[in-house]
Amino acid sequence: MFGKKREINTGIPKGKGAAAAKIVLALVVLAVLAGNSYYSIQEEEQAVVCTFGSPKAVTTPGLHFKIPFIQTVTKVNTTIQGFNIGYRDGTDDDPTNDEIEDALMITSDYNFIYVDFYAEYRVTDPVKALYASENPALILKNIAQNCIRTTIGSYSVDSVLTTGKNEIQSNIKQMILDKLEAYDIGIQLVNITIQDATPPTAEVENAFKEVETAKQGKETALNNANKYRNEQIPNAEAESDKILQDAEAKKQERINEANGQAARFNSMYQEYAKYPEVTKKRMFYEAIEDVLPDVKVVIEGEGGKTTTMLPLDSFVTQEASDISGTDNAPEDGTQDE
Repeated sequence: MFGKKREINTGIPKGKGAAAAKIVLALVVLAVLAGNSYYSIQEEEQAVVCTFGSPKAVTTPGLHFKIPFIQTVTKVNTTIQGFNIGYRDGTDDDPTNDEIEDALMITSDYNFIYVDFYAEYRVTDPVKALYASENPALILKNIAQNCIRTTIGSYSVDSVLTTGKNEIQSNIKQMILDKLEAYDIGIQLVNITIQDATPPTAEVENAFKEVETAKQGKETALNNANKYRNEQIPNAEAESDKILQDAEAKKQERINEANGQAARFNSMYQEYAKYPEVTKKRMFYEAIEDVLPDVKVVIEGEGGKTTTMLPLDSFVTQEASDISGTDNAPEDGTQDE
């Protein structure tokens, strides 16, 4: 009784149970193998495929095959990522000591200033990003901090707070790019910008704001002056042209007047050459007429004959008649032969 081994009757034939168990086990193994044979990569990712721990390939977005338990896949985010240096957002009224230390810098004129930066980067080589360094993002941040402090230290506090921000950002970016190229850790800086720059005290901050306002006022005044100059120069040129044209017209008028006077003089001289006495009298009477305008002068001569001297037209007509009569009178002795 005690020496016999009892068998439990399961109701399933012994041979069939073993076969079913093997089938189930095989299906489980196949499912595990199938689950580990394919992997999916999203649009914002790339994957590094390692065979026995050694990187062999980089795959792009899509569905891919790998050898289970022999190959491993590590996904890497290739989108643009960012981090802050010395950044203090509005949700935290009490920044940490590290944030304050990161933001506090010294300028070339030995002034302290708070400067907050935001840097953007992306992975360009997934293999190097995974295996060339332990934490490439932290290395980039340390490089950026070093370049920022070096650059800020070469500018005055006035430049950092006002007009030099764009130049500072450009110089810092170039320095970081040069160092990343030398380190070759598989990431690239996309951009770095100054988020904010403030003096350590409110009084100093207000003073620099006044400086910035004054500079803006200066630029506005210069722009207005240039605008006024550009408006007035054409007007002045037009006025100058008008004056020159008026002067030219007046010159021509004087020339014409002088030519007219010369022509009248020549005509008078020709008359004088013909009738000297009459011309002298006419010139004398014209002068009298100019001195005594609107005056009628009559001179009574011998034999009760009168001569109207003024107005001059009557005298000239009468004088011309006398001269004509004299010229037509026969000379003495021509009738008696």
